[in-house]
Amino acid sequence: MRIIAGEFRSRTLEAPRGLATRPTSDRLRETLFNVLAPQIKGAAFLDLYAGSGAVGMEALSRGAASVVFVERAPAALSVLRGNLARLGLTVGFRIQAGSVGAVLRRMKAGLGAGTSFDLVFLDPPYDAAEEYAATLELLGGAASGLLAPGAQVIAEHRRKERLEERYGSLERTRLLEQGDAALSFYGSGCGTQTRQECSTGVRSEEGRQ
Repeated sequence: MRIIAGEFRSRTLEAPRGLATRPTSDRLRETLFNVLAPQIKGAAFLDLYAGSGAVGMEALSRGAASVVFVERAPAALSVLRGNLARLGLTVGFRIQAGSVGAVLRRMKAGLGAGTSFDLVFLDPPYDAAEEYAATLELLGGAASGLLAPGAQVIAEHRRKERLEERYGSLERTRLLEQGDAALSFYGSGCGTQTRQECSTGVRSEEGRQ
């Protein structure tokens, strides 16, 4: 894997061994950040199920103000910390070790008081369908206070496995498909860069490099 653009462009990253962690491909990461380009500068970014940390590190490379990485697997945490060290990053990020649900509830309960995020990315294991619903329902419900006004929540999932159009206050505003993968973009009350599309429903488009 590599950082695609920004301060750390072309720097290589390691991925955890085995099949338990599935890194977001370089091509899909490029597509994701092409969409987020107008919002990434100065953003507070939350990388859930972070794995190697490639998505959050791409955000930092492109000018995000801060990233919180959430991961519970010890092997992935070790690789994530190694990748941060490889890039020479010592500030601008936090690592929260634990399950996504527990960390979100902890932040909401006050251990992360004053924390809010402009962009949230989640990429649980494709076979853990219950994780998608649980996390999106939490972000659209009990933990919605962690989302800044106009925040976007983006979920990577299998193209053939459709997510719901709505989870609590979160409404899907864009569905972008590429190969076997898909990215579902959600906003609270359509308060995102794609708010103009809300009146016409979900827009599905083939991803491009």
